[in-house]
Parts: sequence; structure tokens; C-alpha cells
Amino acid sequence: MLELQPRSRDSRLWACGSPLLALAVTLLVGVALFAALGKDPVRGLQMFFWEPVKTPYALGELMVKATPLLLIALGLALCFRSNVWNIGAEGQFVVGAVAAGGVALLADKSTGPWIVPALLLAGALGGMAWAGLTALLRDRFHANEILVSLMLVYVAVQLLGYLVHGPWKDPMGYNFPQTRTFAQATQIPRLVPGSRMTVGLLLALAGAGALWVFLFRTRAGFAQQVGGLAPAAARYAGFSPRRALWTALLVSGATAGLAGALEVAGPIGQLTPHVPSGYGFAAIIVAFVGRLHPLGMILSAILMSMFYIGGELAQSRLGLPKSLTNVFLGLLLFTLLACDTLIAYRVRRVATRRRGGTT
Repeated sequence: MLELQPRSRDSRLWACGSPLLALAVTLLVGVALFAALGKDPVRGLQMFFWEPVKTPYALGELMVKATPLLLIALGLALCFRSNVWNIGAEGQFVVGAVAAGGVALLADKSTGPWIVPALLLAGALGGMAWAGLTALLRDRFHANEILVSLMLVYVAVQLLGYLVHGPWKDPMGYNFPQTRTFAQATQIPRLVPGSRMTVGLLLALAGAGALWVFLFRTRAGFAQQVGGLAPAAARYAGFSPRRALWTALLVSGATAGLAGALEVAGPIGQLTPHVPSGYGFAAIIVAFVGRLHPLGMILSAILMSMFYIGGELAQSRLGLPKSLTNVFLGLLLFTLLACDTLIAYRVRRVATRRRGGTT
């Protein structure tokens, strides 16, 4: 029989190989799922892994999806490395979008290009303020940040709903719950003509580089991680666990809010009830599949984007439900958790005992 035996130390090989094994298992389960639904598995996998990259325009759309996922995941990685469990990035994403939308609605035909940095800053500050509520309740009242940040997601969604159904509703929008379309001056500059890919991608990549430097090349980054993982040791070394808490949540909120601002001032162009897209929750998977490392999260954000685009293509071309995307995301997360067992344990075949003797 097979038995799990503890390793003397965690396996660095499996720390890198576990996500690859999880992806392979997810693909096998996906093949079986396509077959069970009466669809060609090869055609199904093509929707997820070939169609999103086969043309320059498709690659641009892939980057459009990957940008908010990467930005949010970078902030979440800082939280998780600091032992701060921010599960409410979706709410911070929504509030950042609302704050940026409020600035964008002030623009008209005479507004200059200064409005773009202003709305991006407003988005980051909005997400930061929303995450600051969680930090305040955790710091002053020892509230559980998982529950607080998660519940604030629904408050943020209700706030958005109130605004687009009420004071910010477009009077010329045929009674649809949406704001008016933002002025042209508020549009995020695009990187390539004919593509929806914006400079947000460069901001996300710059953020990944900045996070790598902060975590692995600065004393402040080391103090940040120690302050979260071992508060007693941090206090002994002169580090502040409170600072680690506030830094993690405020930075995470800022990146999520910035992602929301880039989304509404980029591909969407207005506020609607559909701004909450699940990016804040999917970014949790991005962070862990990427091993909380900036380079790994870049790759996992691209993978998650393939799942999003593949799910949309499978819905339109194969007649499959849109929820298939969430099925693949959930499969990847659960298989990753299972495969991570191999980091601390090894599988060994052991002899079975029989009555009256051994084998």
C-alpha cells in the first residue's frame, strides 16, 4: 500500500513542480468533462489554450484580462506573505472603480489629459481606504480580517448598485442602470493601435518588479514578512507587526483599486452593475499558483486569463455554460492544494501486514 511519509525538509523541486502537476491534472479532468458533455475534448482544449494566443489581437485581449488579475495578485501576495488574509480584494476593486468613475464623470470635452492620472490615483486611494477599514477593525478590535474583508465586498457591490441605479444613473440611458459613457479624455492610453491593451499592463509589470525588489532586496521587505509571520520575533528584532498589517492591507487595497480604475476607464468605459467580475477572487488563485512570487504570478495571471477567454469562447462556439470558467478555476485550486502535499510529504510503498505474519 501507499503511505505519505514526512520529509526532513520541504522539497524545493515540488514547490515548483506542484503547480505544473496541478495544471496537468486539471487538463485531464477537463478532457473527461468535455467528453461527458458530448463535446470534442481536443476542440474544447483548443478554446482554452490556442484561440487566446493565435493572433496578435487575441494576445492583446489576453493581456487585457491578465492586467487586473496580476495587479490584484501582487497586493494579495504581499498580504499572504505577511500572514494577513485579505479575501476582500473584489470589494476593493469595486470601490476603486467607483472612485475612478466619480472622477471620470467630472470630465467633459474640454478636459485635458491630466484626468487620467487623477482617476488612477482616485482608484488606488479608494481601494486603499476600503482595505483600511479592515486594517482598522483588525488592529483596534481584533476582528477577523477574513470575515471583515469578505463582508465588505457585498457592501461595495451595494454601494455601486445604489450609484448606478440612483444619483449617477445616465438620464439618457433608456433606464438602464449605468452611468453615462466617460469622456474620451478619460480613456487609458492604449499600447497598440487596434488593440484594447492599455498602459495598465506596463504598470502591472512594473509593480511585479517593485514587489520583487521590496520582498527580496530590502530590509523593509524582510521586516514586513517577519512582522506578519512571527509577531513576537518581530517585536524582539524591533520590527512592528502593526506596521506589517497596515502596510499589507493598504498596498493590497491600492493595487486592487488601481485595477478597478484601469478596468472602468479602459475596456468598460462606464460604471455598470457588471463591474464586479470576480477578478478579486480569481487573483487569490493567481497568487497561490504563482507561489506568491512576482514572476510566478505573471505566468499564472496569463493562465487564468486563458481560462476566462476560453470559457467565453466555449460558451459562444460550443454551447457550453459560462460557469465552465469557474469550474476550471476551482479544479486548479483544489488540485494545487492536493499536489502541495508532496512538498512536505513523500509517497512511499510500504509492506502490508497479514494475520499471522508479514509480507
